[in-house]
Amino acid sequence: MTTSVPDPYVEFDGSPATEEDLRIPAFAGYGHFTAMQVRERTVRGLTLHLDRLDSANRELFGAPLEGERVRELIGHALDGAGARDASVRVHGYHPPGSTSTVTMVTVREPARADGTPRSLMSVPFSRSVPHIKRPGEFGQIYYGQQAGRAGFDEALLTSPGGMVTEGSITNIGFWDGTSVAWPDAPALTGITMALLEQGLARTGRPSVRRGVTLEEVGAYRAAFVTNSQGIAPVHRIDDIAFAVDEDLMELLARVYEDTPREPV
Repeated sequence: MTTSVPDPYVEFDGSPATEEDLRIPAFAGYGHFTAMQVRERTVRGLTLHLDRLDSANRELFGAPLEGERVRELIGHALDGAGARDASVRVHGYHPPGSTSTVTMVTVREPARADGTPRSLMSVPFSRSVPHIKRPGEFGQIYYGQQAGRAGFDEALLTSPGGMVTEGSITNIGFWDGTSVAWPDAPALTGITMALLEQGLARTGRPSVRRGVTLEEVGAYRAAFVTNSQGIAPVHRIDDIAFAVDEDLMELLARVYEDTPREPV
């Protein structure tokens, strides 16, 4: 990214953001988004990102968000930022008085999970409408900060009865020595999670959806988290320690890296 471009670089519907544009997320924040890592103008799971945006837009606003148009807007914003590698977010809003979806694209410096083992603090919180990815979720931010103050890297969200759902900014998976188990609970299906599900199936190691309670997590051999930045092992949930399974992490990394990239 060139040094003359602000970070983040922001466009609304293909034009550099104005002060008036920025009032939309500030004062009419009801909307949805997806986050992706761009490398050499390509994205893993781009079609899944575009499908996510379209589906959420139809549910929230009753109108499609056409994938090819979004692809063009991402490319235009990358051009404006002078970037080939970047962290990109695409937001959909429908502010009062608007007759169509307003699409905001932000471009930041690229990011990548460094693979450092993560610690998670369980908290009693479930997101409403969890299948839609949206900005400004108070509970996620609140409990994430509480976890940080307690010396943890992230909060682990749990529903009534202690059912594990998802991390505050990640999906979580567990390894029993044979297969990957994703919590069978209301949660956002992250793009990295979906790509791993597909990739593991291609390798003959299908993952499963399974109810997981806090009382049961210690029975698993290993755990890991995923988000748009990548994959990282978990070494602790509350006071339960996990060994980092290097073979598992190598498998997940290989499956993820083998996922074809799609051009923007």
